[in-house]
Amino acid sequence: MIITSAFDSGNIEVIQADSPSNIRLAIRKDHMSDFQQWFHFRLSGVAETPCKLVIENAGDSAYPEGWPGYQARASYDRETWFQIPTSYANGKLTFEIEPDQDSVWFAYFAPYSMERHADLIAEAAQSPLVKTHVLGLTLDGQAMDLIELGHGAEGRKKVWLIARQHPGETMAEWWMEGALDVLLDPDNPVAAKLLQKAHFYIVPNMCPDGSKRGHLRTNAAGVNLNRAWAEPDMETSPEVYLVRQKMLETGVDIHMDVHGDEALPVNFLAGYETIPNLDPAHYQRFLDFEESLCLISPDFQRERGYEKGEANSSDLKKCTDWTAHQFKALAMTLEMPFKDNDLLPNPDEGWSPARAIALGRSCMSAVLEAVERG
Repeated sequence: MIITSAFDSGNIEVIQADSPSNIRLAIRKDHMSDFQQWFHFRLSGVAETPCKLVIENAGDSAYPEGWPGYQARASYDRETWFQIPTSYANGKLTFEIEPDQDSVWFAYFAPYSMERHADLIAEAAQSPLVKTHVLGLTLDGQAMDLIELGHGAEGRKKVWLIARQHPGETMAEWWMEGALDVLLDPDNPVAAKLLQKAHFYIVPNMCPDGSKRGHLRTNAAGVNLNRAWAEPDMETSPEVYLVRQKMLETGVDIHMDVHGDEALPVNFLAGYETIPNLDPAHYQRFLDFEESLCLISPDFQRERGYEKGEANSSDLKKCTDWTAHQFKALAMTLEMPFKDNDLLPNPDEGWSPARAIALGRSCMSAVLEAVERG
């Protein structure tokens, strides 16, 4: 029996592995940070053997409220991920499986590798409507990729889509595949109409270093990028600095920042009600977008989400707040679940890459409505 996480986005520490029925594990903290929750590892040599795995330090995670009701994901081929029986008690996360094959992979959510990210960029670049840019390099020397898509920016709304400021929220890059499926399809009428009136700037992965290192929430310097937008710098938050500079160059009319939420088993939006001197007409654009997406996607709702903040309370460190305030843009944070979606549960897979991709497609229809409203 062998347990390993020495691969792209791997994260686990082995405490004890003397018996398949008593495997004791711990999640490794993000580098230079106390955040921990993402896990991704491979268990080999256990075909047709009952296995019981216990993550001993689950109670010390960044969001322990995310464990009740959560089901761990497993895969034999790293393409199809399914839920396995999981329980949480006394600070420990326990899951059990009798693998059909010699090797099985486990993860907090279906991983999105940097290799798949590279494939996504390369595939998008084949479109005559796409220009790909490397805005600069991360602290680990990885590329900060930007996909620019459309017939030209002049006279068109500037739409920015970004994902994975928190690298362990891999559903966000699966969502990006769905958005790009629509936008790059020459036969899709939503794309055709959108590209008449909008020009897109897309960052599929805001935190390549954290993604590769197997972090939940931070970059190579231990920085939570979604708290760095007020004053980013190249020494600790180059990812935000580079994207922010490009935004200042292009302008922003509509902005979606795509995330995952550990605790809530629904899809929802967070807005910018806390920014200084908010114009009610400006905020109404966010409420209109929420309403549109509810009508477009059965996977989306607006009854459950984060509590609304107090007016004028924002320090503009969050991306949505900074963007909404800086550009008077329609800006939002889209949150998807690590758990299942209570609106339309799937006992086998839970919330999955396929569902995230489908939501990405639906969101482009909502963006079209927002563009046409002006």
